[in-house]
Parts: sequence; structure tokens; C-alpha cells
Amino acid sequence: MLDESLLDTPEALSEADRRGLLRGAAEAGARVRTAARHAAEAGVAGLEPDGRPRAVLVAGPGAAAVCVADLLGTLAGSVSPVIRLAPTGVAPAAGALRWELPGWTGSVDLLLITTPDGTEPGLSLLAEQAYRRGCTVVAVAPADTPLAEALEASHGLFVPMATAPYELDTPLAAASAPGVLWALLTPLLVLLDRIGLLEAPAETLEKVADRLDQIAERCGPALATYSNPAKTLATELADALPVIWTEGTSAGPAGRRFAAALAELAGRPGLVSELPEALAAHSALLAGRMAAGADPDDFFRDRLEEAPALHARVVLLRDRPGGGLSAASTARELALSHDTPISELEPEDGGELETLAELIAVTDFTAVYLALASGA
Repeated sequence: MLDESLLDTPEALSEADRRGLLRGAAEAGARVRTAARHAAEAGVAGLEPDGRPRAVLVAGPGAAAVCVADLLGTLAGSVSPVIRLAPTGVAPAAGALRWELPGWTGSVDLLLITTPDGTEPGLSLLAEQAYRRGCTVVAVAPADTPLAEALEASHGLFVPMATAPYELDTPLAAASAPGVLWALLTPLLVLLDRIGLLEAPAETLEKVADRLDQIAERCGPALATYSNPAKTLATELADALPVIWTEGTSAGPAGRRFAAALAELAGRPGLVSELPEALAAHSALLAGRMAAGADPDDFFRDRLEEAPALHARVVLLRDRPGGGLSAASTARELALSHDTPISELEPEDGGELETLAELIAVTDFTAVYLALASGA
């Protein structure tokens, strides 16, 4: 059950936020600026690339690395393939995870390592393996960790991760905390801009930081639910199964990030799919028992004895659809024809990175509010 009264009590929210999730979401803009400065101090801006890499490989643990690979692949487009290296192991623990390079990896490829931990032996071994293959290695991780030492030994480029002091006390939440994504992603945006795989110059990153600051003001704990888009969406999803539909290039990774954040931060399931394929993929789901009007006897049930039935709610994340074509109206018709409510988020005008940042920031705040108000 969601404690909606807690959402409009900033002091109670702060007390419930033992993992520093709200602070991480609010400080996302500052994290972008600090991470960009760390990248500059590490010498990324002074690199003189010898052509573009054949492929970009991304390795790291948890949802943060998955999202970084997803975002870089979306932003790079067809210029160079971005491939995530999934770990193997018997448990999701630093000492149990291992990564392997594809057999074709060589001197024309680029390996990016992203981790909020830095103690994983498997990542240090991966850096050494890449060095033996002649593959360029760049890592973003906390300073003074074994991975930093491994990068120095293998002549790779290491960028210290922009961390906050309170995160040192919450290592278990670090991989999925809102601020961590921007701390890991920003130096790699600077790097890939430098080698020509995407466009993320300093002025663009400053606009991204400004947009994140604006969202922090609009979605912060001091604003009441009725004027706060993140709190509003959190209450709408209180007893619902989020069915996340995305439209537009940037909305895709934002939707997948939202589903991951709901699971890891709030302990809630979420389905995600891109329009127009989502209409066919989820049509049967909306027509079945998940539809709000699927159980005509629900009104007469004793709600004191039974938990409310879980019904679907569509969350439509939209960016500018390619070619001006949009399936949004068809999506609304499908949802409403099955008595399924729909929530919509659409960013204000701006560059691709700005609109992407807005969608991620609002949904990150939503996941945090759901986590805090439900006691997750």
C-alpha cells in the first residue's frame, strides 16, 4: 500500500530516505557538472583519436551499466555498434562476476568499463585482457580502487567517478541510485563526443545539467502532489501494473530505465515496449484480467478483507517520433477501449540529450517516491 500522506510531508520523506535516493535525484545536475570536470581533468578533452573505433564494448555490473550501454547505443546510432558485455557468475557479488571479450576484439575496438564499486576482480582482469589484445580501455569508477590500479598497469584511461559522501554509507543502493547514472554516463559522453561517435559538447552537457536542475525543482519533495508530476505519477501507479509505452528515439532507453528503477528501487514490476509494436504486444494483456473493467464484481468485494486487484495503467513516454508519424492516438484509443487509464509524459523542447534527461529525471523521481511511500 502507498502512504500518500507521506508524499506531502517533506520531513517524513527525508526521514524515510535512508538510502539517499531523493538527494541523488535532486543532485543529478550537479553530478553532470562534476563528472564533466573529472573527465577534463583526466585528459579526455585532450585526446587525439586516430579514427573511430570499429565497435564500442561496455562492461559493468547492475542496472547502471545496462542503462549506460543502452543510452550510448541510442545516441551513437549507426555510427558504431555499442555492445554490452553481460557478466557471468554464481551471484551478483563483486567477487563472483566475470566478463569476457568477444573473440574478434582487437586494436580497433574500444572497451568502456563503468562501475560504482571498482572492487570487482573480473573487471580488472577484463582490463588486462583488453590490454593484451591491444584494445583501448577507458574506465569510470570510484578513485583509489583496484580497478583504478588495473587501468594504470594496463595503460588505460581512468576517470574518477563523481561520488557524494553519503553514498559511501549505502553501497547496496549505489548501482541503481538516480545520481549514479549521470556520474558514470557523463565522462563517456565527453569521450564519445571527442572521438566523433555522438554530439555532447560542453555547452550541451551544461544544458543537460540545467534541465536536470529544473526537473529537481518541479519534482522535489517540497512541492505538493497536485503540482508535482513525479508525485502525481507515483500515486497513479500506487496499485497498478505499469505498462510503459515509448515513442521516439530518446524515449526508448528512458522507458527501459524506468522499468529497471521501478524493480530495483521500489520493488515493483513494469512492462515496457516501444510504439507501434507495443499495441500488438500488449493488446491481449489489456483485454484480459489486467484491464480496470475486467472484473465486474470488483465493486461489491469486501475491500477490508481483500487486497485490491492489480490492474494495468499505461504510461506513455513520448519524444519527437521519427518522420512526424505518431501512434499515440491509437495507443490512447486501445487503452481507453479496455477501461485502462493512461498517464503521459512529454518533455519540453530541446536537444536530444536534454529531452532524454528530462524523461529519465521525472521517472527516476517517480520510482523514488514509490519506493519511499511504500516502504521499499
